[in-house]
Amino acid sequence: MEKILVINCGSSSLKFQLYDVDNGNYNVVSKGIAERIGQANSILKYQHTGSDKKEELMSMPTHAEAIKDVLKCLLNGALQNLEELSAVGHRIVQGGDIFKGSVLITDEVIEQIAGLSDLAPLHNPAHVLGIKAVKAALPNIPQVAVFDTSFHQTMPPEAYRYALPEDQYVRNKIRRYGFHGTSHKYVSERCAELIGKKGKIITCHMGNGASISAIDNGVCVDTSMGFTPLAGTIMGTRCGDIDPYIPLYIEKKDGLSAHEVNEMMNKQSGMLALCGYSDNRDIEAGYLSGNEKCILATKTYVHALLKYIGAYIAVLGGVDAIVFTAGVGEHGVIIRQLVMEHLSYLGIKPDYENNKKHATEIMISTPDSKVKVFVIPTDEELVIAQDTMRLALHK
Repeated sequence: MEKILVINCGSSSLKFQLYDVDNGNYNVVSKGIAERIGQANSILKYQHTGSDKKEELMSMPTHAEAIKDVLKCLLNGALQNLEELSAVGHRIVQGGDIFKGSVLITDEVIEQIAGLSDLAPLHNPAHVLGIKAVKAALPNIPQVAVFDTSFHQTMPPEAYRYALPEDQYVRNKIRRYGFHGTSHKYVSERCAELIGKKGKIITCHMGNGASISAIDNGVCVDTSMGFTPLAGTIMGTRCGDIDPYIPLYIEKKDGLSAHEVNEMMNKQSGMLALCGYSDNRDIEAGYLSGNEKCILATKTYVHALLKYIGAYIAVLGGVDAIVFTAGVGEHGVIIRQLVMEHLSYLGIKPDYENNKKHATEIMISTPDSKVKVFVIPTDEELVIAQDTMRLALHK
């Protein structure tokens, strides 16, 4: 039996999940999150399987202390000693065009991840801190980096190049990268199992951040997020695709700085700007109660989804299945229903009873639908654990 620790470092947080791996079965034995790293009121929340949830106030000035506290909590019920750990896997947001897949972490890999920080300034520096903290605490344990962007590295140039001067692509690495790759990979592979072939699949990862991907025979050929996670369909607080002159116009018209406009587009836009809510549960409640802003926001969100789905059907030359996943995708009953009804021309017939269910793997189109529609809960941590096993332990 092997024990794999999966870590996801944010700028001020650290999520973790510990797996027991036995004969190909991955069982979660502990999971939690360290929050407010670098602040006075840091807190560690965790739960070992079979035990109650716990919360402890900690002093975590940096990710190094957070890693130490996570390891300490694991020794309090999940591990007998740290030598039980077989390997550690890290989620890395930005791998640029350097990393085509997951890799064993070396000093060179750490430098390369750090070198991509300009493309992910909130995430990659935190990932490097987490990797170095694990290395300091567990110097003999192999570590693996799993990149959000690597699944999308199969896109052809016509999908990832922007119509900007070539110098911007060569010198500044401006191109479409795509994100949520581990999620799109997991749900598309699971969907292929359900329909009995790899086929043509459109995956809709819809959380507070959202991205749509076109997957042909197991290979990503296009995705909605671009150079950054701001691009694509409408999101909780992000605007998604807009006329590229708008930020320049706002800067000029309102006298705002580039930073202020960036904050507006990332944190004050999207569904929050349209109706005052970013949580889809609040938006659904408003929609059902007749709140005009929530109705408009929902229709606008669905319209944006439909444009990407329609475009990707054209890119793929057809579609066998559509998948909804992540928070909104797994719980957004109204949005899923509206999307399916709009796509009735494809031969999709909604199964209204199945569509009422939340966060469970289920087909929400009827069995006689020409195109199948599924809800498949994502499991990005499992993908990271599996890649870590394969690369670190050759299993």
